[in-house]
Amino acid sequence: MQVTVEEAGAYTKRLKVVLPGELVKKEIEKAYGKLASEVSMKGFRKGKAPRLVLEKNYDAKVKHEVGEKLIQDTYFDALGESKLDAVTHPEIYSQVYADGGSFIYEAEVAIRPEFELGQYKGLALELEDGAATEAEISVALESMRREMAPLRSVEGRGIQNDDVAVIDFQGYHNGQEMPQVKAENYSVDVGSGRFGEEFEKCVMGLQAGEKTTREIDFPAEFPNPVLADKKVEFRIEIKDVKERVLPELDDDFAKEAGSEYAGLADLKKAIGDKIAKEKQDSRAGSMADKLMMQLLERHDFEVPARLVAFEVNALIKEMENRLLAQNLTLESAGVKRDELVDQYRDVAMKRVKGDFILKKIAEVEEIKLVDADIDRGFQRIAQQYNMKLDEVRKYFGNRDDLLPFMNELLSEKIINFLRDNAVVTSTSPTAAVVEA
Repeated sequence: MQVTVEEAGAYTKRLKVVLPGELVKKEIEKAYGKLASEVSMKGFRKGKAPRLVLEKNYDAKVKHEVGEKLIQDTYFDALGESKLDAVTHPEIYSQVYADGGSFIYEAEVAIRPEFELGQYKGLALELEDGAATEAEISVALESMRREMAPLRSVEGRGIQNDDVAVIDFQGYHNGQEMPQVKAENYSVDVGSGRFGEEFEKCVMGLQAGEKTTREIDFPAEFPNPVLADKKVEFRIEIKDVKERVLPELDDDFAKEAGSEYAGLADLKKAIGDKIAKEKQDSRAGSMADKLMMQLLERHDFEVPARLVAFEVNALIKEMENRLLAQNLTLESAGVKRDELVDQYRDVAMKRVKGDFILKKIAEVEEIKLVDADIDRGFQRIAQQYNMKLDEVRKYFGNRDDLLPFMNELLSEKIINFLRDNAVVTSTSPTAAVVEA
């Protein structure tokens, strides 16, 4: 076997592998021997068809299958001989049977970038304390009050902030109906921003029975891809206007909120505990984001283009899955794949670069996953999705599912190491915690 290596881009190599004729001939003979015992040819007993007849009918098929087998059998040996630290599966560009009987194939791979680690210990982190404030608890109570308030129809006045408007609407783009932007008897919580502040402004002041046509120019970053970066004309009819009848914030309200609450003090404490837990979870995510931002700022190196392309495709797949949950596709949502590639490229590059940095820190600090880490990961999944532990283990029994999960767990372990070696400053909430 002869292996030569050529440059094919930033941290991308192309291997040219030449396999000797005797090896190729041996594999072809084996393939025809197996074929002869399996196929039936008209005019010949099974297993007795002459080689020339088999070659005439199956030459392309045999050579293709033998070529695939030769690549599978020799690629990793060729990679070892080249001493390349590949980080992707190979992309096979050509495979040729040469006149002398040899077999030649070319494989392109991305290799691990070489870079020096900058500072990763003693990074500065400023994180907000996780206690709930009086103001936060008051906001949560007011939200519960609104959600539990009964609604009653009103007449003789236009829609105000905090009303619920029941409407029919149809959206048009470039004069064409948008099938996904249509609803009847749709409830709009005016002032909540859930449907979009601009749309909610369209119905302000209108009374039941009135119709209107309003145009909204949605920004490119609008979260709904069906509407993002489009000028949409809405034709709206107001079917009903309802106002909230807000209950008093007292012990009776707390008991109505849940039988587990003896009074308002119990409800406030439960809300405070919930907010603190959400802050703790958010703090962990914020910590990881801030650490990664600092690591990216301290390390400047190129990454393999193929890995970035893989990550871009993964991000697009995530969007496709979100749209699928809404019975939409990229095409039906008016989203162009080429535009998504451009939009996601920077995020993908940062993810790839960040993963290389974390893995190099793991090598230097000898951070490795142990069985206990994986068990804790399984337990977390079981609790999160209310599954039995054995079910989780069975789900991750496939190597293709387990490896990404292990990579995620290792990244978490490295982040925790960075956190333990960071300089953390806690900022206190602006108000005291409400005591029960």
